[in-house]
Amino acid sequence: MNEAQIAFLTLYLIYIVIIVIFHDTLIMKPFRLLTTFLHESSHAIACWITCGSVQAIRVYDNEGGVTSYYGGCRALIIPAGYVGAAIWGSMFVMFSGGRQTATGAACALITMLLLSLCFAPNRTMVGLNLFYAIITAIFIYLEWYVFTPILAYVVLFYGAFVGIEAITDVYQDTVKRTVLRSDAYACYEICPCCLPRCVGIQWAACTIILQVTGVAIAMLQLSNECNNVGWWECLGGEGDIGETFWSLEQQATHNIESLFY
Repeated sequence: MNEAQIAFLTLYLIYIVIIVIFHDTLIMKPFRLLTTFLHESSHAIACWITCGSVQAIRVYDNEGGVTSYYGGCRALIIPAGYVGAAIWGSMFVMFSGGRQTATGAACALITMLLLSLCFAPNRTMVGLNLFYAIITAIFIYLEWYVFTPILAYVVLFYGAFVGIEAITDVYQDTVKRTVLRSDAYACYEICPCCLPRCVGIQWAACTIILQVTGVAIAMLQLSNECNNVGWWECLGGEGDIGETFWSLEQQATHNIESLFY
């Protein structure tokens, strides 16, 4: 491993230790609420993708949440909460290795935070979303105009916490116990052949795999072999598709840099 990979892995493990020790404390509550928001927003994204309509997205102070919608494909919308939160966590970890990618991930989060405020949010969610949108925007500013690297550390912490919280939520809500109003039970009602705990075990496996995948891809991107090559080539892709991905990546990088210079 090179120095960048060692630094990344060391910081990630330090974050994991901090998260495990302080997970249930008051200081971590804002991050638990952020994970709840990403859970609910993932339901909303799945609803939009399957041509449904979202009526409200809400996060409550007790760390619960609800997404009201009609239409769409329930078989995809229901599991999108837990799995979607894990995807957000994996994306943050995956993109934390570079300045442009970390900025892109942070901008995606800010966009979702602000967009969700258009769907009948409650007071807790308004405060939560504005807080994280402003804080994340401040770190983007600091990264590009004051000190670098700093945003990558923030995005990596987001990813580590959201990923671990997604795994914990799946275990506590769907594997350890069966809750009649849980997403796993709703999936069981759609497909009675798969018991709620079986659904939970599948989701738990997905959340763990996604977090490990995020770390693995981040480590790969930081390797010496991936210097000055696109994502597709780094992951082993070749041919015209690779050239297309490289072109899109270069254009995205240029667009991000042009926003700040």
